[in-house]
Amino acid sequence: MGHTAERSNRNRTKNVKRKMKNNNKKLKKNIALLIDSSSNKEIKIGVRIQKNEYWSFQEIGSQKSQVVLPMIDSILKKHRIRLQELKGIEVHTGPGSFTGLRVGIAIANALSFALAISVNKKKIGTFVGAEYQ
Repeated sequence: MGHTAERSNRNRTKNVKRKMKNNNKKLKKNIALLIDSSSNKEIKIGVRIQKNEYWSFQEIGSQKSQVVLPMIDSILKKHRIRLQELKGIEVHTGPGSFTGLRVGIAIANALSFALAISVNKKKIGTFVGAEYQ
């Protein structure tokens, strides 16, 4: 293969990689973290990418607070999402387990504050509270 053909192939490869990178940026434009820790039996953590939702479930005992952050880390890594790419957080606020709701809401509020993104589509900086019944 001559030098001209090699350059042409390299340029095509670069263009394809650039297009794929741009498409990935477009796909990751609208990403939300989903947290549901309202149950006494399981934790649900998900991500919404555009309109598609991907969930992770884990049965739990009394260790709710120790399970949520590793689950968030795991699902973000699985979908190759960095925390800084999140555009919002949606957390289940009730009804549900008193402690469970507090754990999920506290994590959502802390991440919201650290990343300057909204929780449950409220104004950035507005903390979300639980709705107990």
